[in-house]
Amino acid sequence: MPAAYQIHEHTFDMVVVGAGGAGLRATFGLAQKGLKTACISKVFPTRSHTVAAQGGVAAALANMGEDDWRYHFFDTVKGSDWLGDQDAIEYMCREAIPAIIELEHYGVPFSRTEDGRIYQRPFGGMTTRFGEGPPAQRTCAAADRTGHAILHTLYQQSLAHDAQFFIEYFALDLIMDADGACRGVLALDMAEGTLHLFKAQGTVLATGGYGRAYFSATSAHTCTGDGGGMALRAGLALQDMEFVQFHPTGIYGAGCLITEGVRGEGGILRNAQGERFMERYAPSVKDLAPRDMVSRAMTMEVREGRGVGEHKDHILLDLTHLGPEVIHEKLPGIAESARIFANVDVEKQPIPVIPTVHYNMGGIPTNYHGEVVQLRNGNPDAVVPGLYAIGEAACVSVHGANRLGSNSLLDLVVFGRAVANRAAETVKVDGKHAKLAGDACDEALARLDKLRNANGGTPTSVIRDKMQRTMQADAAVFRTGETLADGVRKMREIHASFQDVRVSDRSLIWNSDLVETYEVSNLLGQALATIVSAENRTESRGAHAREDFPERDDASWMKHTLCAVDDAGNTAIDYRPVHMYTLSDDVGVVPPKKRVY
Repeated sequence: MPAAYQIHEHTFDMVVVGAGGAGLRATFGLAQKGLKTACISKVFPTRSHTVAAQGGVAAALANMGEDDWRYHFFDTVKGSDWLGDQDAIEYMCREAIPAIIELEHYGVPFSRTEDGRIYQRPFGGMTTRFGEGPPAQRTCAAADRTGHAILHTLYQQSLAHDAQFFIEYFALDLIMDADGACRGVLALDMAEGTLHLFKAQGTVLATGGYGRAYFSATSAHTCTGDGGGMALRAGLALQDMEFVQFHPTGIYGAGCLITEGVRGEGGILRNAQGERFMERYAPSVKDLAPRDMVSRAMTMEVREGRGVGEHKDHILLDLTHLGPEVIHEKLPGIAESARIFANVDVEKQPIPVIPTVHYNMGGIPTNYHGEVVQLRNGNPDAVVPGLYAIGEAACVSVHGANRLGSNSLLDLVVFGRAVANRAAETVKVDGKHAKLAGDACDEALARLDKLRNANGGTPTSVIRDKMQRTMQADAAVFRTGETLADGVRKMREIHASFQDVRVSDRSLIWNSDLVETYEVSNLLGQALATIVSAENRTESRGAHAREDFPERDDASWMKHTLCAVDDAGNTAIDYRPVHMYTLSDDVGVVPPKKRVY
């Protein structure tokens, strides 16, 4: 190993990478169980992206009308377009109820009904009586700041239970042993410029999604899929990466969401000619067509040369005809967002918008305990010893091909809690650690040294921009074999161009250039896995909509895609079966049928 690097060693029972909703629920749960727990985060915990979640968290509490966890189970299977694992979905929907009541007891300030119960609002795709009844009021909310409320509460609980935090530490690589078990993680203390090896019996990846692989995303700039990048480098395959959820109206460039309510109030989408183009695609409902239809229509306008702006790559959302009274009364928050993030006065100018990446259904494959699984020797559910993944970084898979709104906050809480419960059964408090080989960190250190001294001809930012624009154009809402093949070719070239990366700062203290280079490397592997998996899946299912294969094909494609990517950018595809069974007899398997609402 390069002699210049000194490593500070730490020994814990469990180490959690990431301090968002999933990471903090796991951290405090593990500490509560008496396990010595470290939480590593590249940002201050309450700055994690969970803080931006607005709408709420789903649980069939039945506080505002009829509901049952079995209805929630049915809706989630249907929402997943039959790619979700029904055992994991049963676990999530059943455990939602105690998990949310626990959160309330820990101090989450939920909004209240008149009689003091947790307030619940309706959300898309949530119904009663197995889809036959009226919409369910299932989404527990703390005004429109639910993620913020949950994140702060979980951080306070983690501190109360004496979890140790290592804040502004950037996780570089997983440390795997010769038997393929995870033994910990190597991290960089960004403020001090020092290297730290966290040895642990269990390592939990709670690093969030990789939305920043795209040009326009509602994700924070920190959402660079660091867990998925580390998993790929450790030789693990990622699951269902082709399924990426888009929202039609994100602010161009900034990615902040503009609610569908704007079009509900009469807002109109226009192309470069000022034309109300949705009349062509959905003559009866026009701008209030379903999200996937609107997103695809916008993308087609751009592809056919009617996009707006210097790069002709976005669309305008026009509110000017609504008048100041409607805007002030019904859309004041949107007016404020447009002013701050687009420098637009919505009374006088339209808002530049673009279909915007919102959520990654794919990720590191796990079972419902949060244990990472891989296809090994014909066993599709072989557990990787010592490694766990939760939250958007993981693919349990409870969301399948398409996530229902308000199931993401639930996913964080339920599976963060599940990891704590599982570790309490399987990890020994202050247990003996097997001796780590002397060269265990050499590969990670060699990579650090190589990137730190990278002296190629291409700055990190140029590679990132090319990746984001390629993914936005070719792995977006509108997919065909032709555009995907072109995108795969371009992404392979962009991935290869990383060999020519240039890092200008050679220090280790607050070297944002180096950290961003690691982040772009993490994104590149996942971007390539996404577009290769999308080209490979010749059907339309959930968020993966192909013009050349418009129908869902259960006979050929009711299976999870596994995609591995090596350092040279070679990809390998395999499959795992969808779990078409439940954990108990309390609920029946939902057989596949056409997904209509």
